[in-house]
Amino acid sequence: MDRDERTQRRREAFQAAVFLALFLALLLPVSYMVRTNGDVKDRFAGFYAEKNDSLDVVMIGSSPVFPYYSAPKLWGETGIAMYPLSTNVQRPAAMRYLVEEAEKTQSPALYIFEMRMFTMEEAGLMDNMAYTRGVTDNLKYSLLRVKAIQGLVPEDDEEGRLSYYFDIMKYHTNWKMLALPSEWANMFYCHKHPLKGYTFRDEVGPQPMPLYSIGGAVPIPEEQEEYLQELLAYLRREGKEALFIVSPYGLSLEEEQMYNYIGDIVNEAGYPFLNMNVCYGDIGIVFEEDFADYGSHTNAVGAEKCTGFLERYLKENYTLPDHRGDSAYTSWDKAYALWKEKQAEAAAVIQERIANEDYAQIEE
Repeated sequence: MDRDERTQRRREAFQAAVFLALFLALLLPVSYMVRTNGDVKDRFAGFYAEKNDSLDVVMIGSSPVFPYYSAPKLWGETGIAMYPLSTNVQRPAAMRYLVEEAEKTQSPALYIFEMRMFTMEEAGLMDNMAYTRGVTDNLKYSLLRVKAIQGLVPEDDEEGRLSYYFDIMKYHTNWKMLALPSEWANMFYCHKHPLKGYTFRDEVGPQPMPLYSIGGAVPIPEEQEEYLQELLAYLRREGKEALFIVSPYGLSLEEEQMYNYIGDIVNEAGYPFLNMNVCYGDIGIVFEEDFADYGSHTNAVGAEKCTGFLERYLKENYTLPDHRGDSAYTSWDKAYALWKEKQAEAAAVIQERIANEDYAQIEE
C-alpha cells in the first residue's frame, strides 16, 4: 500500500467517524422528541433540569406519588426541595435503578418510597410492558439505562430488548411530535417542570372510608419481597436515608395485612415505615370528597391534606434544610405561586362538583 492509498483510507475513516458522530448527535435528540408526550415525560425531563445537588428529597413510586404530594406546597411551607420520580403502575423492580439514576446528579438527604405496588403479583405487572416502558423510555440514554432494561425486560420479551435500548424503533411513527414547539424543549430531555412534577386532579369519586384493622400479617408476592430486600440492602450498603410510606386509599383487609408484613421487613432493616391508612384522622382525609377516582387517587383537596401530613412528619422526624430566600431556588418560588393559584381553582371546582353530585365517570 503506497502513501497516497494510506492517506485516502485515513481520510475515509475520518469521514466515516464524523458521519457516525453527526448521526448519533441527531438520533439522540430526535429519539427524545418522538417519545410519547405526557405527564411522565414532562416529570422526568423536569427532574433532569434541576440543578445538581439541589434536591433534599426524592420520592419514588407509582401513581400514588404525583397526584398525592405537592412538591410546591412542601417547598412554600418548609423550604424543602422534593421531586417525584414516579410513573404509572411502576414496578417495584424499577426502584433501585431510579435511585441510581437520581444519584448521578443529586445527593438527597432522604429517599421516600411509596409501597402500594409491592402487593401486586409481578407476573401481572409484566403482562403489560407499558408499565416497564414508563421507566425505561423516560430515562436518558446511559449505561444505567441499559442495566435497567436488562433487569426489567425478559430476554424473550415479544418486542425484544432492542426496541427498549433504541426506543425510537417503537416511536418512529410519532414524527408529528417534531412539529410541536413543546417537544423541541425535549431535545436534551431537560426542561423545568412548572409544578416540580406534581399533577393536579379536580375530579370527585366518593367512597366510604375503609375500616382499618391493624392485626395480622400476610406475605407479599415472593418476587416483590426479593426486590424489597435487594433495595434495602442497596440502601444500607450505600448509606442512604429512606422512608417507606403507604398513601391512604380504599384498601382491602388483605392489603392492610400485607402492609403489616412490609412494615416488619422495613423496620427490621432499620428504616421507618409510615402507613397513612392508620392516620385518617390526623390527615383529615374525607373519602367521600377528597378522592378523584373512588378511593384510588386523591384530588387536589386530598393532595393538600396528604402533603400537609407528610410535611409535619418530615419536620418532626428529620432535619432538612430550609432553602427559602436562596436565589438558586427562584424556580421553586414560582412553582409555589403557581400551585396556590391552581389549587384555589381546583378546590372551587371540586366543591361545585360535590354540591352537584357531579362524580367522575369510571372508564370501562
